[in-house]
Amino acid sequence: MYQSTMRLTTLARRWRAHPAAVPSPGPGPPAIQQAAGRNRGSLQLRHVDAGSCNGCELEIASIFSPVYDAERFGIRLEASPRHADGLLVTGPVTRNMADPLRKTLEAVPRPRVVVAVGDCARNCGVFRGAYGVEGSVADVVPVDLEIPGCPPDPATIITALRGLAGT
Repeated sequence: MYQSTMRLTTLARRWRAHPAAVPSPGPGPPAIQQAAGRNRGSLQLRHVDAGSCNGCELEIASIFSPVYDAERFGIRLEASPRHADGLLVTGPVTRNMADPLRKTLEAVPRPRVVVAVGDCARNCGVFRGAYGVEGSVADVVPVDLEIPGCPPDPATIITALRGLAGT
C-alpha cells in the first residue's frame, strides 16, 4: 500500500512539472481576431490530410491526449465538414487531393477558417517540386492561419488554435 501511494505522489509531481503547460496566445493579426470573434470560445475543425507524411497527424493526435487536452479550450475535431467551423489541413496538396480538398471546404458552412499545419502545408517543405504535388494549401484554397514546424509541437498547435478560438 505504501509503495503505490508513493508512486501516485511521484506521478502527481511529474504531472505538475510536465511541459504541457500551454501559453496563452497573443491577440494575433486582425484577420485572426475577427475569426476569434466568430468562434466565441469554441472551434470545431475537420482534419484533412492532403498528402502528408503523418508527422503532423501524430502531433495533432497528441493535442487531444490527456497530457495536452485541447478540448478544455473548446477545440474539437469533427467527423463531418458540415458540422465544422473550418478545416485543419496537413501536408502538401497532392494532385489527387486538390479537388477533394476544395469540395470539403465547400461543405463547411460560412463563416469558415482554414488552418495549414506544418511546413509542408505552408510551402510544400521537402516535397516541393515533386511530380505528384499540386502545391501548398494556400495554392489550392484560401488559408487563414499557418502553423510552422516540421512537425510543429503540440504546444505550438494549441496556442495557435486558441488564438483562433478566442480562448
